[in-house]
Amino acid sequence: MSTSLFDLTGKIALVTGSTSGLGRAIAGGLAAAGATIVVNGRNIERLNETVKAIRARGCKAEGYPFDVTSEAAVIEAVAKIEREVGPIDILVNNAGIQRRQPLVEMSEATFEEVMKHNLTSVFLVGRTVAKGMIARKGGKVVNIASLTSEVARKTIGPYTAAKGGVRQLTKTMCVEWAEHNIQVNAIGPGYFRTELNKSLWEDKAFNSWVTGRTPAGRWGEPEELIGIAIFLSSAASDFMNGQTVYVDGGLLAGM
Repeated sequence: MSTSLFDLTGKIALVTGSTSGLGRAIAGGLAAAGATIVVNGRNIERLNETVKAIRARGCKAEGYPFDVTSEAAVIEAVAKIEREVGPIDILVNNAGIQRRQPLVEMSEATFEEVMKHNLTSVFLVGRTVAKGMIARKGGKVVNIASLTSEVARKTIGPYTAAKGGVRQLTKTMCVEWAEHNIQVNAIGPGYFRTELNKSLWEDKAFNSWVTGRTPAGRWGEPEELIGIAIFLSSAASDFMNGQTVYVDGGLLAGM
């Protein structure tokens, strides 16, 4: 079977929060499929290193450090990217943070900080990029959701609320933009071995819980999200819209 459906040659993909972890893996995967990657992150050193690493594999990448939680910064950055690199064909809303604390001990500022980085940023970047996609009559938006888009755990209340919001915002983006040939879907990762949750997979008790709770019996590796990211960014998913696909080793499938 031809793999042309999954070919991203000539496409420009903006991946927010792509200097480490899942975002970096997705950016590298889309680049290998032919896309020019716009790397985004707050750490300039890691941003430049990520761009260099992608280019070292013979792929195309540019770096743009901007704050995904600032409306003004997002509008300015998207205009600059489309002027200097080209029209954005693919957007992966990956940027996010985590703050762990029981709700009764959490300040409003902390709650709002998590919501702003994990949900409001999806709205801001998504809305801004979609305006160009609507004008061009086509585009792909991939939002990064979570297992917590469906279920909850103690101490991550605002993250759970935000990721539940990402799932519903994905549906709203779909119903508003599908008529413009824009497909908006989400990926809900399970437990993956990333820098963000290193303290969790190094904790013997938590590691035992994850491996015992997950039917696959292990944590996922960031590279295992590349396939679904390419699918949702390519012509292979042209009639798939408004869905959240969970990549979790089967965790949500059983009790």
